[in-house]
Amino acid sequence: MTRIRHQSLDCSPGCAVEATLQLIDGKWKGVILYHLLQGTLRFNAIRKRLPNITQRMLTTQLRELERDGFVLRTVYPEVPPKVEYSLTARGRTLEPVIMALKAWGDEHTTFRHDPEICADLKGSLTNS
Repeated sequence: MTRIRHQSLDCSPGCAVEATLQLIDGKWKGVILYHLLQGTLRFNAIRKRLPNITQRMLTTQLRELERDGFVLRTVYPEVPPKVEYSLTARGRTLEPVIMALKAWGDEHTTFRHDPEICADLKGSLTNS
């Protein structure tokens, strides 16, 4: 759990930034939110897009995003169980923030793209 520095948001103009970062803080939350911007995904589909995340960490991050009202977890009564994750209306309000982070990263960082993941994303974006 993150350490809360201030109990209220009347401390300074930067407190709103701190509060926002506390909500989306976590190594994987921003990336999970980014992928859910493309639409509803099942657990293994998210995990496929994040090959370096452990199952336990993905579960933890998704639970926190659900608890904070950004992600909706829908369980279907099937065998085996079918669980889907999607953004809530509140989660969708983070789209400009997430896309600004992506744009900044595209411009100011260098990294290798996984061709399989990029092809999956490109296909899902063009089919939307």
